[in-house]
Amino acid sequence: MIIDLRSDTATRPTLGMKEAMKNAPLGDDCFGEDPTVNALEAKTAALFGKEAGLFCPTGTMTNQVAIKVHTQPQHEVICDKTSHVYNYEGGGIAFNSGASVRTVDGDRGRINAAHVRDNINPGNDNYAITSLVSLENTCNKGGGSYYSLQQLSEIHQAAKEFNLGMHLDGARVFNALAETGDSPAALGHCFDSISICLSKGLGAPVGSVLVSSKEFIRKARRIRRVMGGGMRQAGVIASAGLYALDHHVERLKDDHRRAKAIGSAISKLAFVEELYPVDTNIVLFRLGEQKKSEDFLKALANDNIKAVPFGKQTIRMVTHLDFTDEMLERVEAVLIKMA
Repeated sequence: MIIDLRSDTATRPTLGMKEAMKNAPLGDDCFGEDPTVNALEAKTAALFGKEAGLFCPTGTMTNQVAIKVHTQPQHEVICDKTSHVYNYEGGGIAFNSGASVRTVDGDRGRINAAHVRDNINPGNDNYAITSLVSLENTCNKGGGSYYSLQQLSEIHQAAKEFNLGMHLDGARVFNALAETGDSPAALGHCFDSISICLSKGLGAPVGSVLVSSKEFIRKARRIRRVMGGGMRQAGVIASAGLYALDHHVERLKDDHRRAKAIGSAISKLAFVEELYPVDTNIVLFRLGEQKKSEDFLKALANDNIKAVPFGKQTIRMVTHLDFTDEMLERVEAVLIKMA
């Protein structure tokens, strides 16, 4: 039995999801004629209180398309220094949008309203024009940390005071909502655009949806085309997203419960120097110098457990749809053996 905790993208479609994909009605999405894609876009937008949606192959594309719509060359984006849009999208903000980035040293990936106000550039020719705030929820490099609705509302208010756009990289937004209990629409009120990934905690094989106003999505659709994201009979994969929204949201708390159990086992290892709080489905921890990360990962691999290095001496494990209680017991047993 291989236990893959490298990412929640490691899942395979369930039988029900495969059946939905098999039976999906299809059309040409570039003509706006794929009924399954249209249904996914409309459903996702409505969930978050938005007018329209745009289905894309990846969350990187939905983020980069959104930033391109929000900004112009010589503009600047405020985000946390650990943000996915800054660290893991290939320098896309500079390449695609000609914009610069003002990084903020937040709390496990979360910035606040004061950070926004303090990092807006003066309005003279020496500076880039601050035009967008980009948040991530949950925060990957923050170990799955999430924002409260109050925090988001305060940042939203600060952004609106200075006429800044608000974008959310919601790659794991349903994990955050599973913990806060807020509705997607309440969270959606705080943002002008939201990227929702379907291939992480929700377990679809591919795809993300960008939601916003009709006018914003009209512009975004053109940029998707330029970036090579126009798809044809994409309902085959869109149907997996629809199935995930209907069947895989409520179960996210199971992933969180299992992650907390792994965190509890990790906390008992003497060679672990720091364990981040386990808030959702990500377990992030740093080893002391007496245990090299490559040795720790090799020991796990010898027991058919896969994890991933996440910086110097830092390891990440992520629970997901295909990680069961039986697998959890196996991981706990292996970790106890290491103690």
